[in-house]
Amino acid sequence: MARKPTYVAIGASGGEGLDDIRELLAALPRALNAIVLVVLHRLPDRPSRLRETLSGSAHMPVRIAAEGETFEPGTIYIGDPADHLTLLGTKAELVADQRKTHRNRTIDLLFDSVARHAGRSAIGIVLSGSLDDGSRGLAAIHDCGGVSMVLTPKRGRPPRGMPENAIDFDGRINVIGSPSFIARAVTKLLADPSARRNDILERQ
Repeated sequence: MARKPTYVAIGASGGEGLDDIRELLAALPRALNAIVLVVLHRLPDRPSRLRETLSGSAHMPVRIAAEGETFEPGTIYIGDPADHLTLLGTKAELVADQRKTHRNRTIDLLFDSVARHAGRSAIGIVLSGSLDDGSRGLAAIHDCGGVSMVLTPKRGRPPRGMPENAIDFDGRINVIGSPSFIARAVTKLLADPSARRNDILERQ
């Protein structure tokens, strides 16, 4: 049986979150043997240049996923602002949300789908953002045998944001560090699949 590809799901929000994503992608190698799925909170009714912005930092190609498209390793995928990116089997499923049901849960939506379809081949990463989107989905990735990674929270900066809430949600985070530190951890895991254990814990 062919081994499942590894899915690296990244979630962030706001300007700081975008900067974190760019730093992380810049630290990942061009020949990464994984599929990278990125969700950044964006307003659905405004034009977005996210693909161009990420392409300026990443060594891998950045694509806007199409409904039913089969994901390819070594590629970064995002959705259009009005379509929420999720995984269905090995393909893209774009969730339309005209009623804004998932407005503040788009990262959880992606992470839950990755946990469900990728299982132990999932890596979830929570970067900067407000509120707690991503916390539940990251726990789902961990519970299915995947690996959970979170940006080091910024000390003394209220209010609490996504990294703090993800860490406190159930306390089971495998890697905590800067975007570049997380990128190195991802690269190391992909180079040595035997290191994929739920009890690993690295902190920068």
